[in-house]
Amino acid sequence: MHLHLKNILTPDELQTARRLLGSDAPWIDGRSSAGGQAVSKKQNEQLSQDSGNARQLQAMVLAAVNRDPLFFSAALPKKIFNPLFNRYSGDANFYGPHIDGAVLHSKATSQWVRSDISCTVFLSDPGDYDGGELLIQQVQGEQSVKLAAGDLVLYPGSTLHQVSPVTRGTRLASFFWIESMVRSTEQRQLLFDMDMALLQLRRQGEGPALVQLTGSYHNLLRMWADT
Repeated sequence: MHLHLKNILTPDELQTARRLLGSDAPWIDGRSSAGGQAVSKKQNEQLSQDSGNARQLQAMVLAAVNRDPLFFSAALPKKIFNPLFNRYSGDANFYGPHIDGAVLHSKATSQWVRSDISCTVFLSDPGDYDGGELLIQQVQGEQSVKLAAGDLVLYPGSTLHQVSPVTRGTRLASFFWIESMVRSTEQRQLLFDMDMALLQLRRQGEGPALVQLTGSYHNLLRMWADT
């Protein structure tokens, strides 16, 4: 599945992000963080992880996702790789088809993180650039994702995906990976669907059946979760 979550970042947070990701930010060649498979396909710029800009932005993005209940329900995060930030413009304007590495080492936390879920937070308004769609290969075909600034997309880390060339303007985004308490994509999907259905039922009032179903959700989570 891929899931679109709206308004993860506030307008003030977006303004801060764009200021810290301006032309004077410490941008480096994005290929410096690419694995062997991806290095020949990656042509973008990345914010230096060692910079104060990166540390401030990482804290802001982590705070934003951790306060969002839908993010928690969908991802059930055990570990979150420190958010990274990239820029597509000019000649550094695309990232060809690739699959993210299965296990990644976080420079910020020194943890190894299994990439169960990939995440992109869009920081540029769609009208500010042409191209730059995140193209995700799924069983039903290719999904094209180009979201409003501040919105987020989650999709399985095992998915073939790419960023199409940016032909006008600048595309700014944050990206990171999540190791979930529930490793199976199918089990996470079932739990999320069940949680969303329970949320709707609660609006109609509590009752014995709702209590029983809520218990079944938590018993499934207890069975599948690894903390």
